[in-house]
Amino acid sequence: MTIQQAQKIVDEWIKTTGVRYFNELTNTAILMEEVGEVARIMARKYGEQSFKQSDEAVNLADEMADVLFVLICLANQTGIDLTDALEKNLEKKSIRDATRHQNNKKLR
Repeated sequence: MTIQQAQKIVDEWIKTTGVRYFNELTNTAILMEEVGEVARIMARKYGEQSFKQSDEAVNLADEMADVLFVLICLANQTGIDLTDALEKNLEKKSIRDATRHQNNKKLR
C-alpha cells in the first residue's frame, strides 16, 4: 500500500464507518494519546521500566498503526499529501544533513 492509497482508504473508512472526522483539535489530542501509548511500550520493552500485568498484551505494531491512522486523518483534514510532504522532507534532510551525521563523533 502506498501512502497515497492509505490516505484514500482512511478517508473512505472515515466516511463510511467512522461517520465523519473528529475535528482537527480532537484528532491532535488523540494523536498525542496514541504517541504516548507507543512511548509507554518503548519505555517498558526497551527502557528500564517494567511491564505491569495489565500491560502484557500490548502490541507495539498496533499502537504504531494507531499513530499512523490518526496522522493520516489529520493530513486528510488539512489537505496535506503525505507522499509529497515526505519526499520534500527527505530532500530537505538530505541537503541539510549531508555530512552532519558522518561528522558526529557521538555516532561512531
